[in-house]
Amino acid sequence: MAPHRHPTRAPLAATAPSPHGAGLMGLALGALGVVFGDIGTSPLYAVQTVFAIDGGIVKPTPADVYGVISLVFWSITAVVSGKYVLLVLRADNDGEGGVMALAALARRTVRPGGRRFALVMVLGVVGASLFYGDSVITPAISVMSAIEGLSVSAPELARVEVPLGATIIAALFVVQRYGTSIVGRFFGPVMVVWFGVLALLGVAQIAGDPAILQSLLPHHAVLFVLDHPFIAFVAMGAVVLAITGAEALYADMGHFGRAPIRRAWFGLVFPALTLNYLGQGALILRRPSSISNPFYLLAPAWAQLPLVVLATAATIIASQAVISGAYSVSRQAERLGYLPKLTIRHTSQHEGGQIYAPAINWTLCAGVLLLLLTFQTSTKLATAYGLAVTGTFLLTTTLVLIHAESAWGWSRAKLLAVGVPLAALEVTYFSANLTKVAHGGWLPLLIAVAVVTIMLTWQRGRVLVTERRTTMEGPLDQFVWNLEGQHVSVVPGTAVFLHPDPATAPLALRENVAYNHVIHEHVFIVRTVSENVPHVLGPERHTWEVLPSPLGTITSVTLRFGFQDEQNVPRALAAAKDDGLGIEPAEANYFLSRITLQRGPEPGLATWRKRLFIGLAHNAANPSQYFSLPQDRTVVMGAQVTL
Repeated sequence: MAPHRHPTRAPLAATAPSPHGAGLMGLALGALGVVFGDIGTSPLYAVQTVFAIDGGIVKPTPADVYGVISLVFWSITAVVSGKYVLLVLRADNDGEGGVMALAALARRTVRPGGRRFALVMVLGVVGASLFYGDSVITPAISVMSAIEGLSVSAPELARVEVPLGATIIAALFVVQRYGTSIVGRFFGPVMVVWFGVLALLGVAQIAGDPAILQSLLPHHAVLFVLDHPFIAFVAMGAVVLAITGAEALYADMGHFGRAPIRRAWFGLVFPALTLNYLGQGALILRRPSSISNPFYLLAPAWAQLPLVVLATAATIIASQAVISGAYSVSRQAERLGYLPKLTIRHTSQHEGGQIYAPAINWTLCAGVLLLLLTFQTSTKLATAYGLAVTGTFLLTTTLVLIHAESAWGWSRAKLLAVGVPLAALEVTYFSANLTKVAHGGWLPLLIAVAVVTIMLTWQRGRVLVTERRTTMEGPLDQFVWNLEGQHVSVVPGTAVFLHPDPATAPLALRENVAYNHVIHEHVFIVRTVSENVPHVLGPERHTWEVLPSPLGTITSVTLRFGFQDEQNVPRALAAAKDDGLGIEPAEANYFLSRITLQRGPEPGLATWRKRLFIGLAHNAANPSQYFSLPQDRTVVMGAQVTL
């Protein structure tokens, strides 16, 4: 009997989520509340840190001030405006951003099996790992840099800064479960006020010394580098603090979309940051002693305490940018096979990219609090900051250039024209931050090494378990034709077996036949596939094939999901039913094959990596919850695999 196949579908396509209901301006406002908090609070500590390096090797002289402000302005212009907002946001994986999404996008466009095919995902894993290091440091340094304004206006309050910072950070992670949509609507208006205040503070100082506008000319940055090459090199390690948050901007693209982010950046954020940095430069020229805290000293004494309150709110929002980005990057890594299954909660009915990952949230919370209590001041935290950010910059540049050549058809001349200046700038940032390794820079590297180890161990272990599980399961067609001679009874009802390989027999199905000697009248073997695109919509979401069987009917079904889609199997089967699949998902019983892992002598992974893989597997999301299966109609049947 020839198998019945589902009618041929169009090639797989991914569709980016469109803004439903919320207009472009509404999304731009939400983006202000989530995406730009990190880079928007850099004025709190970036310039101060430059002049505090190595006991003050950068002096508050006109030449040094013009040079530093010029370096800050052109760094923001080149890296944030030029690279990320205009170039990298073009490389959206159908609406989704972040280094893992970029790696998956680049892998789709390079030649399969070539050196680049394997390289891009390794770069993506390393980039994601560095981003996690940034996600731990950013909330701590942002919140502390704001709260330390208390001691500027009231020195006796210095002793409450650390406890207050820890309380604020804990509260921020608690509210994450309400979702970035609600958080963004609340934070967006606060950030409009924040950027407005940044601009006003800057304009007031510029009016008193308009000569600072000269620093917008790039030759001041060049002269600073030529006159003091070593000092300028060291200063670049702190100048980069002005552009931290650029990678979070890209990682958060899936939450709001490219157009709202661009509009908010060029319409408000970039002008406000420029004016504030110019204002800080003008203040330092007029009052060199203000290098102790040039941001808070921009304001008159009566306004400093209210400014602390506003800055604290803004730094809470700054933390939101990397937290939301960490959720997105984590789910991308999971769907691409580099992390175990995570419990993901969708927090918006309209925007598929707005999610909450409890395990990631509380892991970050613990890390941030530990970091804050260890370093305690923003100055000490600044020594650990920058290395993870600049490393991610380099990896993102490499991946986007690979994609530009393979997908956009860029010529070698165009690649060099864009890539060489960016690489020169970012290599300088990275090299300057290497000097911080012994003074706290080891921390993001340690986090990155740990995450890389976890991701590569999970990916390798998953491959080995799949190979050994496949051997245990045996060919599906052979199992089906052997049913007739096994005294198996056909019982009424529908059974859905979730199974990753359509060519082999599900272990739960084998166990049901071997021990219960029954098979359901209608059997559906369902495979879920995570595609390297954010969303799979339309009829290509599902295909099926009715297999020849001597008993009952057995249908092999493939459900396709993007890495931004919720893998709700009953809902996906209901959609397939609407397209002609003969199933009643609401009446079906669902069967899962639970694998018990046992460490053994088999090759493939070192012993310590086997222990790590088994530990990760034990803490993976519950499959029945992950696939949204009904608890009262789900049966779990086990088998043991030796790793």
